[in-house]
Amino acid sequence: MAKQANKRSGKKKEQGSVRKHIKTFWIIIGSGVFLIFLLFLLASWGAFGKLPDETSLENPEKDLATQIISEDGEVIGKFFKENRTPVQYEDLPEHLVNALLATEDVRFYDHAGIDGRGTVRAFAFLGTRGGASTISQQLATQFFTGARARNKFQRGIQKVKEWIIATRLERRYTKEEIITMYFNVYDFLNLAIGIESASNIYFDKAPQDLNIEESAMLVGMFKNASLYNPRRNPEGVMNRRNVVLRQMAKYDYITEKQKDSLQQLPLNVKFTPQDHDEGIGTYVREYIRGYMKTWAKENPKPDGSLYDINSDGLKIYTTINANMQKYAEEAVDAHMPRLQKEFDKQNQKNKTSPFRDITKEEIDQIMNSAMRRTDRWREMKGKGISEKDIIESFSKKTQMKIFSWGGDIDTLMTPMDSIRYYKNFFRASLLSMTPQTGEIKAWVGGINYKHFKYDMVETGRRQIGSTFKPFVYATAIDQMHMSPCDTLPNTPWTIPAGKHGNMKDWSPKNSDGQYGGMMSLRGALASSVNTITARLIDRVGPRPVLDLVEKMGVDTEEVLEVPSIALGTPDITLYEMVGAYSTFANEGVYVKPILVQRIEDKNGTILYQNIPETKDVISKETAYVTVSLMEGVTQGGSGSRLRHAYAKERSDYKSIITGYPYEFNNPIAGKTGTTQNNSDGWFMGMVPNLATGVWVGGEDRATHFGSTRYGQGAAMALPIWGVFMKKCYEDETLDVSKGSFKKPEKISIETDCKAYKNQNEGDTDEIPDDEIDF
Repeated sequence: MAKQANKRSGKKKEQGSVRKHIKTFWIIIGSGVFLIFLLFLLASWGAFGKLPDETSLENPEKDLATQIISEDGEVIGKFFKENRTPVQYEDLPEHLVNALLATEDVRFYDHAGIDGRGTVRAFAFLGTRGGASTISQQLATQFFTGARARNKFQRGIQKVKEWIIATRLERRYTKEEIITMYFNVYDFLNLAIGIESASNIYFDKAPQDLNIEESAMLVGMFKNASLYNPRRNPEGVMNRRNVVLRQMAKYDYITEKQKDSLQQLPLNVKFTPQDHDEGIGTYVREYIRGYMKTWAKENPKPDGSLYDINSDGLKIYTTINANMQKYAEEAVDAHMPRLQKEFDKQNQKNKTSPFRDITKEEIDQIMNSAMRRTDRWREMKGKGISEKDIIESFSKKTQMKIFSWGGDIDTLMTPMDSIRYYKNFFRASLLSMTPQTGEIKAWVGGINYKHFKYDMVETGRRQIGSTFKPFVYATAIDQMHMSPCDTLPNTPWTIPAGKHGNMKDWSPKNSDGQYGGMMSLRGALASSVNTITARLIDRVGPRPVLDLVEKMGVDTEEVLEVPSIALGTPDITLYEMVGAYSTFANEGVYVKPILVQRIEDKNGTILYQNIPETKDVISKETAYVTVSLMEGVTQGGSGSRLRHAYAKERSDYKSIITGYPYEFNNPIAGKTGTTQNNSDGWFMGMVPNLATGVWVGGEDRATHFGSTRYGQGAAMALPIWGVFMKKCYEDETLDVSKGSFKKPEKISIETDCKAYKNQNEGDTDEIPDDEIDF
């Protein structure tokens, strides 16, 4: 009995012990669940740091890049703190999304922000068999929790926050919206934030154009962009890409055969940086930056704050045609190295190179002035360094990267020597626009924005030489009804002191020294005869000419009202010149050049829409007759090399007349221009629906060729125009006109000189191609 009693007592004790352990187990489990619940509750209340509210979840704060968009829809530049441009889900190719799901979250469509199976697996195997972070959690990290904490406790709290935010994101957004946001926020490095920037920077294409292996590479970077950086670790990137492809095959997004084939392909990265010194349209983008700063001040947001072009995600729609911009830059890049090579060759024995015709004192003045305008000078001055020490620093050699047409060069050079080195380079600019609308199609402000930031389209003013003469002729035609076939004596002409504002007698000479006989206006403009132009300005006076160009958009405030303006002494911008010349092609109506067509905010709301500004300046007849005169320049004057091909073997043609022979046979109205000492070379050329101007010259007027054969506008600037137009004509999508200029229905001025009786001068004879043109 006693034994039975002991057995029963032992069983009771044993059962009590089991029950106690079970109770303890459930207490522990319950406590754990309670603590986890409490932890989540406290975290949701903000006990461990503020969580985003509903407004933040609705509009996550991320800086968006402002886009500059060409007329043909191409993004030609951006302004940004972070180079981020959002895309829509529809812009993501299916294989890109599949690559993400296969690699980062295969059960994405089966959970509500937290992957239970993955979480249990991660706890059970301590993360050795993969993590449990879902796409929603990773998005929460990107948006709200920031960089991963190093402290384990803080990391645990951070993870809890991620879970809470992830579930909120899942309630707020659709699965497709979460995927889209995830692609839009990730930093792929090299100024590539978001899939739009990444696809363009690494493959030079839009996201929707990515192929499978390219998508796999970009998705592979989600694991660790710093480690899997295509520029620094191509082998690691390829291995990671192949892992993504293997995952895609594992989950049947691609076949095993596809996987094996794709894994053998190279990365084929086409790195295309999007910083402010690279890409097309660098000068025009910088102009737009200044334009937008002014616009933002004048057009504040509804709350009174100013738009920030670096973070508000604006879209600036421009009139620039991406292809024409590319052709313009290619034309400059084709001609300028050849011109520079010839200039350097001719300067080998020039002891004052790159300067000519000035004294040592004048050279020292140029160099000292340039030294004081450098960033180095300003920075050292701002640090309180004495002027003596600053000047001494300019004579100490330092490591630097300098420009060359063959690519940047790392060298050791004194800052003063570098200043002189850069002054050796000729600069160039080109502007092309549609006369009828004022829309600017191409804008090249210099030869290399990284090294030469001064814009010679809209900012730089230079003497314009004979390109001013058509305004004098147009005034004479308008006032006196003169015909291109009317003749004047080609004899010396003096406008005495006291007349037309002259301080002393003015007697311009012809550049070729040739005088005698009668010349038609057509022949005189084609040959750029100064005596004929002097006679015309004497007849009409300087004021009507200035009034004309002012109506055509030229700033004449600083221009002296004297007869010498007829030969191109005023300093005018290329921007103003192209706008003024376009008036002739547009039947006498001036249309203010425009670059920004409209501005939209990140939601597509139109903030600005351009309204063309037009002005009737001259009659259709006067405009047409002036155009007819300028056609003579390309038919038998200094611009005739655009048409013929007889000088293929001449040395100057071989060395610097890039693209020759051009052999254009369509109507072209134009005018070359060369200033005193060959300091500036110009060519203004028009076809019915495109007006294009080109300027070439040194930073200083003392930087120039020693002879007019090489320094005239027909050699310096015209080749850029010729190469540009050939490229435009080869691109049939541009529809650049080859037709005739529109003739008014009623015209009383004769332009056909063959029908003109008593014609004493054979103005249709071809003028020697090396005609000196001032």
